[in-house]
Amino acid sequence: MSERITPDPTGLTAWRKSSYSNSDGGSCVEVLDNHPTGVPVRDSKNPGGPALMFHSAAWSAFIADLKHSGR
Repeated sequence: MSERITPDPTGLTAWRKSSYSNSDGGSCVEVLDNHPTGVPVRDSKNPGGPALMFHSAAWSAFIADLKHSGR
């Protein structure tokens, strides 16, 4: 897998929280759509921390697999 860590994810705007995240502060994942080099993913509880950058095709395959498995 070819993830890359973005050096400063706080400079990126328009993050959206996963629809599976809850309001209790549980597992919260945020993604940034329409980024020119891939799909940045970060922990919403640590917005200044690192973000993983996935190739768009890899992210799409991951989401399709989750939908297929019913998760």
